[in-house]
Amino acid sequence: MSRRKRIGFMVFDGITALDLTGPAEAFACATLPGDGARARPAYEVVSIGIRRRACVSESGVTLAPTCTLDDAPAIDTLIVPGGSGLREPAVNRAVAGWIARHAARFRRIASVCTGIYGLAPTGLLDGRRVTTHWRFAADVAQRFPKLEVAPNELFVKSENVYTAAGVTSGIDLALALIEEDLGAAASLAVARELVVYVKRAGGQAQFSEPLRFQADAKNRFGDLAAHVSANLHRDLRVDALAQKMAISSRQLARQCYDNFGCSAAVLVRRLRLDEARQRLQTRAGGIERIGTAVGFASGDAFRRAFEREFGINPTAYRARFLRSAAADVS
Repeated sequence: MSRRKRIGFMVFDGITALDLTGPAEAFACATLPGDGARARPAYEVVSIGIRRRACVSESGVTLAPTCTLDDAPAIDTLIVPGGSGLREPAVNRAVAGWIARHAARFRRIASVCTGIYGLAPTGLLDGRRVTTHWRFAADVAQRFPKLEVAPNELFVKSENVYTAAGVTSGIDLALALIEEDLGAAASLAVARELVVYVKRAGGQAQFSEPLRFQADAKNRFGDLAAHVSANLHRDLRVDALAQKMAISSRQLARQCYDNFGCSAAVLVRRLRLDEARQRLQTRAGGIERIGTAVGFASGDAFRRAFEREFGINPTAYRARFLRSAAADVS
């Protein structure tokens, strides 16, 4: 990519601000190679309003549109953020109607979170596999039966149409689009600039194993799952965890079953394997190194536990995931 591309975001009253500002900041950080130390912005970000006046987001942040539906410039990639305002009939008709009339002009079209409510009425998503925020997946599937809704993925690509689960996954989507345009190194540089923990692939689940355990906890035991996740390489035997929670080993065992439906040992194993699974979804690190980094005594112990949990060995899992990710990009 040698020339700057224009990214257009729809903006309206009742928008979820992070659906716009997160991806917009990612695009703003991307640069084209320049002469010497100077680097040129790779993208121009514009916001497109229904009218000229400023819009107020769900959180109260005011966003001023760069242009309107009537005078929008040529757009390379159009992104529709979510928000309750988009489900207002008048706003929805205006946005969906404009997109339907101009869709052929865009190289790529994407929705973030409930932005799918603005894309689905256009018919552009019919017959496609899509995603949205897990809380709205059932409603989207019911309202738009021609869509194949994948409720548990971060983002989905179908030819030149992209749908993202929402909120922070909009950043993951932006990083994937930057990688398509500028390569993996540029995308990772943006992730580093934004202090994003890791560039997540689209096929990853919206709701991770640590979050499941924390959500299931009825009391302060949600902190136990967080502690285990942050210390996978440390001693996480029952006695050590009981000491952390300031209770006896017997009390820990009972509380683990009450809160998580499993023993402390199973909790630790599942969290270690979940983190290992995330790491296997990139090419960084060998199998043995990943296993020991998340707390397994050896590569062999890791392989046995992984295959017992997921029904596939770590090497085959990584190969299968990377093939799937490559197919999504192509």
